[in-house]
Amino acid sequence: SVDSSLGGLSRSSTVASLDTDSTKSSGMDGGQSNNNSDTCAEFRIKYVGAIEKLKLSEGKSLEGPLDLINYIDVAQQDGKLPFVPLEEEFIMGVSKYGIKVSTSDQYDVLHRHALYLIIRMVCYDDGLGAGKSLLALKTTDASNQEYSLWVYQCNSLEQAQAICKVLSTAFDSVLTSEKP
Repeated sequence: SVDSSLGGLSRSSTVASLDTDSTKSSGMDGGQSNNNSDTCAEFRIKYVGAIEKLKLSEGKSLEGPLDLINYIDVAQQDGKLPFVPLEEEFIMGVSKYGIKVSTSDQYDVLHRHALYLIIRMVCYDDGLGAGKSLLALKTTDASNQEYSLWVYQCNSLEQAQAICKVLSTAFDSVLTSEKP
């Protein structure tokens, strides 16, 4: 059953329509700095906040991308999530193992999201008029008992789309490599 849920994710993981023919390097922010095959791409992002340890019943209602976006909007209005991220920039590395968010000097790791624990990824305009985009991740824990939402701010919708695209490529490559 794990495969089918991952497969569904990689196809429906973005709200934005991604043009699969566009050049791979768009918005990569110098992501080709290292030829390490484990890291597909690196992006400079900011961290808005997280809502952790949602019960299954709450998480279940967050199936579609719009559910996720509305939930985050309400959380921001209720003061559970900030509207504006921390000033500090972080590096988001996306690979076939998942997502790693670290400080810009890459010494400290802020978050790790294993690929198989990422349920959905949504990118959308933050609505504040500065042309910034939010990237929301819905993850589960290893025992599938709880959900968490992680919200990051991207410089532009193009960057958010590029991250979604790299992630869905990672899902596809994992799924194809697991086939007999």
